Amino acid sequence: MYYIGVDLGTSSLKLLLMDEKGKIQNIVSKEYNLYFPKEGWAEQNPQDWWRAFETGILELLEDYDAKEVEGISFGGQMHGLVILDNHDEVIRPAILWNDGRTKKQVAYLNEEIGKEKLSEYTANIAFAGFTAPKILWVKENEPENFEKISKIMLPKDYIAYKLSGAFCTDYSDASGMLLLDVKNKCWSKEMIEICKIKEEQLPKLYESYDVVGTLKKENAEKFGMNENVKIIAGAGDNAAAAIGTGTVGGGRCNISLGTSGTVFISNDRFEVDSNNALHSFDHADGKYHLMGCILSAASCNKWWMENILETKDYNNEQDKIDKLGENSVYFLPYLMGERSPHNDSNARGTFVGMTMDTKREDMTLAVLEGVAYAIRDCVEIAKKQDIPIKSATICGGGAKSDLWCKIIANVLNIEIKRLETEEGPGYGAAILAAVGCEVYENVESASLKLSKEKMVIKPEKELAEKYNQRYQKFKELYPEMKELFGKLNQ
Repeated sequence: MYYIGVDLGTSSLKLLLMDEKGKIQNIVSKEYNLYFPKEGWAEQNPQDWWRAFETGILELLEDYDAKEVEGISFGGQMHGLVILDNHDEVIRPAILWNDGRTKKQVAYLNEEIGKEKLSEYTANIAFAGFTAPKILWVKENEPENFEKISKIMLPKDYIAYKLSGAFCTDYSDASGMLLLDVKNKCWSKEMIEICKIKEEQLPKLYESYDVVGTLKKENAEKFGMNENVKIIAGAGDNAAAAIGTGTVGGGRCNISLGTSGTVFISNDRFEVDSNNALHSFDHADGKYHLMGCILSAASCNKWWMENILETKDYNNEQDKIDKLGENSVYFLPYLMGERSPHNDSNARGTFVGMTMDTKREDMTLAVLEGVAYAIRDCVEIAKKQDIPIKSATICGGGAKSDLWCKIIANVLNIEIKRLETEEGPGYGAAILAAVGCEVYENVESASLKLSKEKMVIKPEKELAEKYNQRYQKFKELYPEMKELFGKLNQ
């Protein structure tokens, strides 16, 4: 039997085929467009996601018996606003997680409703990327579209809806909407009232491993599958990645170097960061997690390499770098504003410290280091909450870089564990599909059994100390530039 994990990312959709023993049989990736209609905005067309799925699933199963597929589940980019009318037509392009247009709405929620009340209602405060501020933005700026809304859903749930007709989401993904009472796992009536929506416009809530429906007849025929293929709720991309990397139960940590960067800390109990700099969300294993998120991680490296240096030879550029811990150039990786810990959509990517001696390699290294320092910002918050982080698994496209993993190990001064598969969200989604089909007893046991360690990168005492000294300088840069960022964006 086979289980399919769908990773709906920002730049592409990946489909992963896994057998009942957890072995990956095939992976297919389909890219689609990302649109920036205005500075700081980010949108995608949900129909592009569906077209990518339709073509990708046929390619994935080309050399396999589609009748052997038993379940499909998802890991998807979080927070995106997908709205459908009463004919199930998409009303407008999806507003994505890294979209910064909601400054006014975020200010209203945090300052007029109040952070204390928001935290009481949802365990979190408002960030520009969250879904609730986007709903308010549509209400204020596109009232004709707001009036058409019949269904509000998240990106991955659009694919689930197209496949099965189930209007659903899971607790981990819903946690990032600022509409969910995370502690009690139900929609917040207060937030529904604040956003002037109705509960029937929101999807039914499930655990990530729950079966939400089966394949529609027309889809079964189109893809050559049986109609009884189970559709399992799935999870937000970081929670799915945590399942794929064994970050389950209490006290484990995973770092994701995807388009965004995250520090994901699994937790057996519900807990809220006192300053709300870390997100408090439900986890795909049925428990909870804390998460720090930087909006630009591997996307910074992609921007630097492909847009600025105009090369795709990442290895060649990194092979030229030899002197770690001695770089005098710093990079603030805020190309799309920043979430954790600054919550500032005005922040921008910035190089600091260049001289006439600065070389191409110094700039490339600064980009890698800047992302590592921003990740440490999130780790430092966890430490202040008395959460010890002595090691972390790592996944995402950036995790394929030996150099970047070494930098992160030394900037954080912890062991970094690379796994046999770096397909975190897709693999985690496939595991959720297998659990939903009762191949495994529960998510935690399946996750720990199937996530296998490949190598451990240990920090080097001298290099870690050099990076600690440079981090102390890095963390002073944003506070010095915060006011200027605000002025530049007026």
